Amino acid sequence: MAHIEEGKSGGRQKNIELNLVPVIDLMSVLITFLLITAVWTQISMIQIGSSLYGKKSDTQPNPTPPPNADVVLKVDVKPVGYVLTVGKQVISLPMQGGQFDDAGLIAQLQRVKQIYPEKVDAILTMADELPYDQLIKTMDNCLTAGFSAISVATGAPQ
Repeated sequence: MAHIEEGKSGGRQKNIELNLVPVIDLMSVLITFLLITAVWTQISMIQIGSSLYGKKSDTQPNPTPPPNADVVLKVDVKPVGYVLTVGKQVISLPMQGGQFDDAGLIAQLQRVKQIYPEKVDAILTMADELPYDQLIKTMDNCLTAGFSAISVATGAPQ
């Protein structure tokens, strides 16, 4: 505890002890609250891309779906490699030498872009155990191939 002594001019000494327990309690509650809100902020940033397929409110106008939205283009990022789904066609791109086949994914996405030139949307799913930068690389690959409307699905790849 803190101890404050005043001068000896009055003849009596004052002993004041500061009780810091309430301050420590308040700080521990504030730190816990900040940690919890930081996690919620990160989760809300991930869900921004899926607004087309999310809930609608009455004040929002109906969004127009991108061209060829009925043709599903989905990229699953799995620990064994990429799995590209175009409509009912499934293309597997396994890892090569411990690295994801980014060049193969871009080539397949560009082939899809040639078949559906107006299509701009793609859906990404990613396994939880993979690093976050792999999701960013996959998004960059989709942008390189010309798919600018990227949605990140929150579920794990099938």
